[in-house]
Amino acid sequence: MSSTTAAFGLMAKASLLFALSVVAYVIVLAVYRLTFHPLAKYPGPFWAKVTDWYQVYYAWKGDRHLEFWRCHEKYGVVFRFGPNSLSVNSHSALKTIYGHRANVKKSQFYSVFPPTKDTFNTHSSIDKVAHARKRRVLSHAFSDSAIKGMEKYILGNIRSFCSGLGTKPAFNIAEKTKEKGEWSVAKNMADWCNYLTFDVLGDLCFGKAFEMLENHTNRHVIDLIGSAAHMHLILGTNPIMKTLGLNKLLFGKIYAQRMEYMAYSKSQAAERMKVGLDTDRKDFFYYLLNARDPETGKGFTTPELWGESNLLIIAGSDTTSTALASAFFYLVHNPEKLEKLSKEILTTFQDVEDIHSSPKLNGCEYLRAVIDEGLRLSPPVGGILPREVLPGGIDIDGMHIPEGMVVGTPHYAVHHNPAYYPEPFIFTPERWIPGSSPAVTKDSVALAQSAFCPFSIGARGCIGKGLAYVELMTSLARVVFMYEMRLAKGSAVGEGRPDLEWGRQRRTEYQLKDSFTSMKDGPFVEFRERTSAA
Repeated sequence: MSSTTAAFGLMAKASLLFALSVVAYVIVLAVYRLTFHPLAKYPGPFWAKVTDWYQVYYAWKGDRHLEFWRCHEKYGVVFRFGPNSLSVNSHSALKTIYGHRANVKKSQFYSVFPPTKDTFNTHSSIDKVAHARKRRVLSHAFSDSAIKGMEKYILGNIRSFCSGLGTKPAFNIAEKTKEKGEWSVAKNMADWCNYLTFDVLGDLCFGKAFEMLENHTNRHVIDLIGSAAHMHLILGTNPIMKTLGLNKLLFGKIYAQRMEYMAYSKSQAAERMKVGLDTDRKDFFYYLLNARDPETGKGFTTPELWGESNLLIIAGSDTTSTALASAFFYLVHNPEKLEKLSKEILTTFQDVEDIHSSPKLNGCEYLRAVIDEGLRLSPPVGGILPREVLPGGIDIDGMHIPEGMVVGTPHYAVHHNPAYYPEPFIFTPERWIPGSSPAVTKDSVALAQSAFCPFSIGARGCIGKGLAYVELMTSLARVVFMYEMRLAKGSAVGEGRPDLEWGRQRRTEYQLKDSFTSMKDGPFVEFRERTSAA
């Protein structure tokens, strides 16, 4: 036998031994996770107990939020969604896990989010001290006075949005204005809500609108942002993919679009930073450049500024657009609710320019209820926000969960839990208004509020919640004041269908694709100018 042949023989044996070792390791690991693991006693899908690739599949597929709901329907209040992970669908778990004093930190799910290796933004900071510093600095940009100072830019974009809905055919600004009394060309509200919120975000963050409402130039960025969020979700469910570079191999198109978005957001931040503080516009960057942590005296570094702007583009636009599109979907599918909202708006305001952030607008309780009910039924972030248990463990609903495990309460699942929301798939804004019916009491509303978490809760709750409500209430109220609206005849875009998978069969539920935030399409809506508002 030649030395070459002998060498090949040894290599073959070594390869076989390595392969057998890997197989043996996988089998032993699977047996451990199924029998001796601290979470082995909890129910859940077989593959979820064995590997995090179970989560990867549903994250890629876009129905991870539905899978959480489906599993809770099957297994009950608690189920195991990963080898080291538990989902608990209760309002008490929500408070225990995400409350200010919870003995948890953000899990390694968030380690894949930073735009660069050492740049963590407010969203992706796992370290509590680092997050608290960033949050204190960022809070200046989201104070009530800051939002009030930027309201004129919000209103300018909302005016363009309202004008485009009723008087111009979709995607053809050059066509002549429609005659009064005619219905507009059907508008895809997922698109138009995206254009509005991205233009508002551009004005508030970078000192200029992206002009998506007026032209097509920047509209491709919406798809890039969707892919960036989707890539983050996929990687977060199994972070080792990023370490090994598997995301480039397995999800090449999504990865490429994510990188294109990163370059875009960096260019926008760099352009705004050139202006610096030499401007009379107090946008987000003005506050971020000016702000100092009252405890440390430090502001944001240049990489941190990019990281925050990267976050603001997604969190400040994508989520708000989904909430607004959801409101339109549920209103045109429930004409009696639309009529009730129209009556409130038309009797409260005499002129469209009276509709802005004010006690009068905040007093429109049915308007707020419509928005909240849309947020409940179709939360923009429908999945789970995973938290890692710290030393000492945590007690959740009578269960002691040891250090190192990952826990969470999924938004979509808890929002559809009948223990808190009777008839959970029915659009019922009245459930948020005590006394609106004999069944709706202060106690029932308090119970509903206890499980309501579209912006999360606690120290990690969305810092832009106040801004989101200003934008949502103002834009929806103005549209309702100016126009009648109806679902385009024969259109079913955004609806569920009986032939779709479990969880997507309800025609009157707005269907979202879970990409950590949400991708959406529809509804197609027609508008007609109100003669009373002419």
